[in-house]
Amino acid sequence: MRVLVTGATGYIGGRLAPRLVDAGHDVRVLARSPQKLDDVPWHDRVEVVAGDLLDADAVRRAVADVDAVYYLAHSMGSRGDFEETERQAAQTMAAAAKDAGVARFVYLGGLHPDGATSKHLTSRAEVGRILIESGVPTVALQAGVVIGSGSTSFEMIRHLTDVLPWMPAPKWVRNRIQPIAVRDVLHYLIGALDAPASVNRTFDIGGPDVLRYGQMMNGYALEAGLKQRPISSLPVLTPWLASQWVNLVTPIPRALATPIIASLQYECIQREHDIDDVVPKPAEGLLPYRKAVRLALERDASGEVETSWRGASIAGAPSDPLPSDPDWAGRIVNVDERTRETSAPAEEVWRVIESIGGDNGWYSLPLAWALRGWMDRLAGGVGLRRGRRSADRLENGDVLDWWRVERLDRGHFLRLRAEFKAPGQAWLEMSVEPAAGGSVYHQRAIWIPRGLAGRLYWWSILPFHGVIFPGMVERITARAERGEGRDDAHQDGSRGTAPRAHEPAAS
Repeated sequence: MRVLVTGATGYIGGRLAPRLVDAGHDVRVLARSPQKLDDVPWHDRVEVVAGDLLDADAVRRAVADVDAVYYLAHSMGSRGDFEETERQAAQTMAAAAKDAGVARFVYLGGLHPDGATSKHLTSRAEVGRILIESGVPTVALQAGVVIGSGSTSFEMIRHLTDVLPWMPAPKWVRNRIQPIAVRDVLHYLIGALDAPASVNRTFDIGGPDVLRYGQMMNGYALEAGLKQRPISSLPVLTPWLASQWVNLVTPIPRALATPIIASLQYECIQREHDIDDVVPKPAEGLLPYRKAVRLALERDASGEVETSWRGASIAGAPSDPLPSDPDWAGRIVNVDERTRETSAPAEEVWRVIESIGGDNGWYSLPLAWALRGWMDRLAGGVGLRRGRRSADRLENGDVLDWWRVERLDRGHFLRLRAEFKAPGQAWLEMSVEPAAGGSVYHQRAIWIPRGLAGRLYWWSILPFHGVIFPGMVERITARAERGEGRDDAHQDGSRGTAPRAHEPAAS
């Protein structure tokens, strides 16, 4: 089947398009800013066309010769009257698809109660109505909070829970919500293509759990290894005040936070389960909320410590992030990154890198390293006791003071994972590349905080990093230029020697 996907630069569309290809469909995507898709891993598997949904000519070209249209675009977060913008865009698409003989619309809107509701949910419902009345058979799915890294609703839960040890909240924290895993949303979207031609209506979809918003926050906390958060309902927090508060304590833009919070004033749960007669549930069943959260967080523990999602693969779970996700989506990653050109050949720089730690030292502020090691021992950690197995050679999995070698590409790249006691995860990477006249040394320290304590920890040690890490870069390259890496390689370092008082890191 030939399928058009609108909203492919968004959260759902960006995960749906490649899975439609995997299911054997020919996929065209319509994007107002197609350059946003340049780095997604599925770019070359689909036809990307530029166009705005308000441009009738562009929409007519996009729907030409397609069998079905996924309508996943929305204007939430845009300036101006987003309701009128969404109405015009839906009407333009409905008319073009009808004229082109499109056989199916598949739309994703929001769960909403009968009667009065928020502007956002009202607009989503109106778009569904326009498509259903277009004359093109439409499956209009209605979902609540979608759980997966990059989903705006999930990111709000993540950031609020991570940063606040106590949550002052409006009355809506006690409202019931029926979250659904992104994997299950995609299952229903793809399955909707096979709906009989006579099907032309809305369908509610949701996961197996009905929870209060506060329960969702504390379910996230448990999966993220955090303590459950006390939550106080404050009736004085109006939706406008609450959106200002969310904007203050999280990176989510106010333009997105405001309509989401307005929608949370209402309970959003399934009123019917008729979708089961059209699209059967996944063979393994719908994902419970906490398992969906676990999948969204698993990438953090996978050993992949990218600071952005450029080049990320979606071959695994659909809860994984994509390059097209917004900058505020996903975990917080703090980085100290430095590069220096040196006249030393890459081989000399590598000798110094591979000899770091143990009796050879860490090349910067010995007292600071020693103090951090003593603090770790007082906290019950390994401190500076472990040294290194060999004075000049490392292997994958080796202990190196309070680090462990997580990845070693000999001659090029070394990644160390910290095993000290701290409210988060830390890595230290060192690499070298040959260059004209010498080589280029690259160093990166990475910190993924756990909760508010992890963020405060990073901020508290930033002044030390401003001295330690530049000193490491300077001394590593200077030793390589003097050929001192060869001297380290000939030292008779004994196995398991205790490090001197200038060891591991303030990271």
